[in-house]
Formats: sequence, C-alpha cells, structure tokens
Amino acid sequence: MKKYILLLFVLLLTSCIKDDFSTQKTMESKVVVEGWIEEGDFAQVLLSSSISVTDVIDSTNVLNHVIRSAKITVSDGVSTEVLMVKNDKNRLPPFIYFGSILKGESGKNYTLKIEYLNRVIQSVTTIPKSITLKSAEYLKKNSSDTTGYVFIKFDDPLNEKNYYQIATKIEGKEPVFVPSFYGNLDDLNFQTTSVSQQVNRGVLLFPKTKFTPYFSDGDVIHVKLRTQNKESLDFWNSWQNEIVNSRNPIYPSNTSLKSNIKGGIGIWSGYGQSTIIIKTTKKK
Repeated sequence: MKKYILLLFVLLLTSCIKDDFSTQKTMESKVVVEGWIEEGDFAQVLLSSSISVTDVIDSTNVLNHVIRSAKITVSDGVSTEVLMVKNDKNRLPPFIYFGSILKGESGKNYTLKIEYLNRVIQSVTTIPKSITLKSAEYLKKNSSDTTGYVFIKFDDPLNEKNYYQIATKIEGKEPVFVPSFYGNLDDLNFQTTSVSQQVNRGVLLFPKTKFTPYFSDGDVIHVKLRTQNKESLDFWNSWQNEIVNSRNPIYPSNTSLKSNIKGGIGIWSGYGQSTIIIKTTKKK
C-alpha cells in the first residue's frame, strides 16, 4: 500500500525562513502535535516540526521534520504512561507514539506532556460520552452508478451539549480514519434530536489517487461517529476552512489554525466513539 499523510501537522506553516535545518528546528520552528485518545483505546501522538514557507513540500522533506526522540507522557491524574514510538509503514510520516496501558474512559481528563530538547509542550483534554451510531448506509443516486455516499443516523441526547466529528476509513485503501468533509457538527444546528447526515470522504494529502468526495462499489467502509470537545471542533473547523478557502492547508490563506497545545501547535483531543462497518457490493 502506498503511504499516506493524514491531513496534518508535519506541514503546518510557520513564518520562519529555512537556512540551516538544525538551527531552525531548535530556534525557529514549532513542535507540531496531533494527539488523541478515544474511549476504549490507547493514546496516539504524531510529532513533527513545522515546515518553512520557503521549503519544498514532498515526502522526503516531510520525513526530515519527523520527531522520534521526544519523551511523551500521558496521565489520567492517577496513572501515568510514557508512550513508545513505532514504525508504521502505511503512514507518512511512518512514526507514531502509542500507549498500551492507559485506556481511554469517558469523563476522565488526560494530560499530555512532551519533552523535546529544551522544550516542554503540554495540553489537557477530556473524553466526552460516546453516542451510538444507529445506522450507516451506502446509497447511490441511480442503481446503475458505481459510486455513492454514506448516510448515517444517530440520536442527539436532549438537554446535553454535544459536538461531533464523522470520520471514515476505506479498508485496504486508507490506513487511518479520515475526518469527513463537513463532518464537524455542533448540535446547536440540529433541528431535531433524530439526526440524519450525509457523509463525504475526507481529504488526504499525498493520496494514492485523485481525491473524490464519494465512495465506490466494493469498498469496505468503516464509519466512526466521534464526540469531541469544543476545542477540537474549533481546530477541525479551522482546518477545513483552510482547505475550502485556499485548497492548500499548508499555506493558510488568512488565518491560523486553532490549537490547544501550550508551547507548540496542533491538537490533543479526547473522543468518544461508535463505529459501523459497511460492506458494499462491486458490480460484476
């Protein structure tokens, strides 16, 4: 499988100009974090340094900015775990820090501490209560079509404030869950507690094929409904806005991405989650 980069942070823009990489990395570049912990799963963190506006953006340069030697600690206030780093050849960058002790629980706070060179980067998040996906279907406009969209249904709890993110993963084609395009939802906008929502494929950078917002016959589609915090919603909405406005989040058009990382940039987020797998049929 060709490697992918999921949307994100190795490519975040800074205003610095690259002369010597080692100098930039320690003095001018920012530590970029994409970290998460889901209910029922362990923490995962991607870590890199930001890339200058003057740099060439390609897979080789991305690898030059990966950070593999940081100490990353996650705590729930009672137990503490130092994350390990592993090589995942299906990702670009192919290195991820992961936990194996602290499993995410709804309602708990999780602190993140990153120690790298002379820097300390910190954040805290809470895992919201998971909301169950009632159904997920693959539907086509015409029966003769070979592509379609996913439609999901779930119930938004009455008298509770919730923020959601829809993410999908196509088995054998995408190694990670990708946030759906226009899939960040605030229940303030719901007309009823019974929610029906179209799901569009999300955007990958350096994809194997040209981006399309729909799914295809024969795809095995993993559909995930995440509950998230307001900080996460704001981050992902700001990311999506850059794609819409400039079509290239590497170079933000008129604003900076939101962040809840102290001493760096990016996101540390807790998610509730519910997943359904759709097995579509390929026409003979």
